[in-house]
Amino acid sequence: MQVKTFTKRDIAKIVSRNLNTSIRKSVIYTDEVFNAVRELLCKDDDFIRVEVRNFGVIESKPAKAKPKARNPRTNEEIFVPAHKKTHFKPGKLLKEHLKKPI
Repeated sequence: MQVKTFTKRDIAKIVSRNLNTSIRKSVIYTDEVFNAVRELLCKDDDFIRVEVRNFGVIESKPAKAKPKARNPRTNEEIFVPAHKKTHFKPGKLLKEHLKKPI
C-alpha cells in the first residue's frame, strides 16, 4: 500500500489556488495558521480544545505517569513521567466523507 504524504507547502499551494494569490503569500498565511494552533496547544492549561468547524477538534489533555512501563527492545522497566498528549476528532463533514466505501 502506497502512503501519500502531503506537506505544509502542498496545503499552501491549494490555498493559493483557492484564493487566487501567489504561493509565497499563501505559505505565509498557512505558516501563521499552524503557528497559531501550535501556540494555543502549547499553553500551560491542562485541557485545551481547538475547534475548527467542518474540520474537527484538536485537543491537548494530560496523560498519567506510568511507573512500570517497559522498553520493548530491552524489556527494561522504565518510568514515564506525566505529560500532555494530543488527540484529533474529525468533524461531521470529514467523518461522513471518510466513512464512504473505497
